[in-house]
Amino acid sequence: MKKEVVCMSNIKLMDELLANKIAAGEVVERCASVVKELVENSIDALSTEIKIDLIEVGTRSIKVTDNGVGMDKEDAVMAFHRHATSKLKKEEDLFHIETLGFRGEALASIAAVSQINLKTGNGTVGTFVKIAGGKLESVEICDARKGTSIEVENLFYNTPARLKHMKSFYTELASITEYVNKIALSHPKIQFTLTNNGSILLNTDGSNQLLKVIKDVFGLEVARKMITMEGEAEDYKISGYMTLPEIHKSSRSGIVTLVNGRVVRNQELNRVINDSYHSYKPDNRYPIVVLKIDVDPSLIDVNIHPTKMDIKFSKMEDLLELVQKVIKNNLRRINHTPSIAASQMHESKVEQLNIDLNREISKIESREELKYDESKDLKIEEDKASYEPIRVDSFYEEQMVKHQEKRKFKQLYPVGIVHATYIVCQNEEGMTLIDQHAAKERCNYELFKKRLGNPSHDSIRPLIPFTFEFPTNEFIILKQHFDLLKNIDFEVEEFGVSSVIVKRHPTWLPAHYEKEAVSRIFEAIISFEKDFSIEKFNENVATMLSCKLAIKANDYIDLKEAEKLLEDLEHCENPFHCPHGRPTMIHFSKEELEKLFKRSGF
Repeated sequence: MKKEVVCMSNIKLMDELLANKIAAGEVVERCASVVKELVENSIDALSTEIKIDLIEVGTRSIKVTDNGVGMDKEDAVMAFHRHATSKLKKEEDLFHIETLGFRGEALASIAAVSQINLKTGNGTVGTFVKIAGGKLESVEICDARKGTSIEVENLFYNTPARLKHMKSFYTELASITEYVNKIALSHPKIQFTLTNNGSILLNTDGSNQLLKVIKDVFGLEVARKMITMEGEAEDYKISGYMTLPEIHKSSRSGIVTLVNGRVVRNQELNRVINDSYHSYKPDNRYPIVVLKIDVDPSLIDVNIHPTKMDIKFSKMEDLLELVQKVIKNNLRRINHTPSIAASQMHESKVEQLNIDLNREISKIESREELKYDESKDLKIEEDKASYEPIRVDSFYEEQMVKHQEKRKFKQLYPVGIVHATYIVCQNEEGMTLIDQHAAKERCNYELFKKRLGNPSHDSIRPLIPFTFEFPTNEFIILKQHFDLLKNIDFEVEEFGVSSVIVKRHPTWLPAHYEKEAVSRIFEAIISFEKDFSIEKFNENVATMLSCKLAIKANDYIDLKEAEKLLEDLEHCENPFHCPHGRPTMIHFSKEELEKLFKRSGF
């Protein structure tokens, strides 16, 4: 007898609580994710004061309190349903998003893996909602204070696997602090307070002065050495602050990118910002930059990741070009000569240079941001009521903000050589030490970049042609760029299998290092492979060759050679740093020398 097989349906609609727990895996990765979603809701609610209170880095409790528009009873309950939102009314709104949140997933996802107490009011009536594990436990009437207070307790209590894999308390707190710092920079008109176990970690005043928030986040020394940046293209407007090259960090965490008030991550923007500082700082260090980008919401797409921190830009090349142009123009107009401050300063001079930061910022309150004033010096100093006095190098401060003359620096007169490495120079302003190797590197670097960009077609035939053998894949890449090599005065041909022969090369290759230089040029072409560009190629080759041809430390030069080196250095676009970012010169003002030798009064 044949047995009858009964087919049963295996596909069923997922339980809503289970779906929310799965969604929480994408939206709520850690404590910082909860803080981010709750704070963004407060900002969308038009709050001017937002307080974030953590207990044990948020693992026990995360409480966000604001003074926004609040909610009525119906909205307070509906807010925890999945895909419930007040920010999208119709499909077209998705392509013109002006709020930080819009998906309607965050509160439902957070509620599914925690216990929540919500107090909210619109000024007429207050509502208290209690939820545990995504289940509504109670809805009550409470005080009618306008605004919202939401407390998330025992995060991941019902998903032990997620709780087990949370990072250390220090790492979690660092992540939360980093986000709150950045969102505070994005919204300087909002007063942010962040506490952990009652200790204040950040407290901004909401005065809409970005420089004051930078001081609160990065410290006074960084704020004092910030300069404004602003520019505009057809579709983008950028503004913000960037540090002088002497201020840098070991990581990219100091590069803060804000788009229409949203904190975003974008590797291309970070790369262009860092590359714009090339040769002004060490290659393994990164600047501190707060970049605000204003753009029509229809030109960006924020709906590509649950965290909404990764976004896509239309006309990305225009934005990158604008950012690079603004940063480089700012760096070119500043004198970057480091100065050695005297160990002690005259008391009256200290009083003269100490300017109250709050008072200085209030003077420019009518302007959107702090800008250079070419008619007078600008000094940003500490708040005397809160900090010890700062000693400011008057020469450096003056040069930083004055109108730039045609000369990059005042004419220097060499008077001696120390340790066959440092050129001692003087002028009416004091004494300057020049690192002869770094200075020659800079001169060579700019010369080679110019020659690579504008070949002179002067070439030479080596006595014995150079031959090079490559793996097949590298040979194919190199062969694609034979025309490039020809344009910069190389004669290169195939030579057997996966080999090339160099019959001619430019005359400006470093003497006695010609074959090595050619090898490095080939390596530069091969290394770029997919993203090859003539700009990157020229940059790489110029940097490499500049070091090979530079005067070395302990190579003796006479004063006439030193004079010629200073003359060449003065004509450089950036005479203050070698291509690797090291300083070429250090300045001692006459006043500082007198103080060091106790020749001035105290």
